[in-house]
Amino acid sequence: MKLYFSPTSPFSRKVRIVAALLGFDDKIELIGTDTGNPQDVIRVKNPLGKIPTLERDDGVCLYDSAVICAYLDDLAGGGRVIPKEREARFAALTLEALGDGIADASILQIYEKRMRAESEYSANWVAHQRDKVERALVALESDLPAQPKPEVDVGAIALACALGYLDLRFEGFWRADHPRLVAWLDAFAAAVPAYTGTKA
Repeated sequence: MKLYFSPTSPFSRKVRIVAALLGFDDKIELIGTDTGNPQDVIRVKNPLGKIPTLERDDGVCLYDSAVICAYLDDLAGGGRVIPKEREARFAALTLEALGDGIADASILQIYEKRMRAESEYSANWVAHQRDKVERALVALESDLPAQPKPEVDVGAIALACALGYLDLRFEGFWRADHPRLVAWLDAFAAAVPAYTGTKA
């Protein structure tokens, strides 16, 4: 299998951690991708030109990260990073959506500055995205996910990757006001060596 990815993408990191936990990391070839390059093969593999994209051995391409993680979990027999029990499954998937949402809103703030001319920059749009992140962090600080267990679920992985992206692109601004969430991430990193191993 081939994973089209960027080392700085929180969504790529999520898939790489899942692959490592499920024992697939040595079965997946990593293909560095430049989504801003019109000639990059990613636009052939995924018409949206987005990462991560997983190309299976039969040539079928899967995207986005949630789909890829679900596929890898199924390939590993199911119930490994996506719980089988209904309540636990939907709790994990909801936390995954929250983590992915933090990452999405964070990336949109970066892209607003990177992709627009200064005259077109919208401070209101950036503030709108920043508010999403801050609300999510406040909610998580008051109602922390369970501490990482031997079988770490996809929700915890998505959240850890989103927080890692905030550290990477926003100099860890979130840490001072969210000490319980910092402790949670420290525990996750200790329980999941692939988190440190995939750090950009």
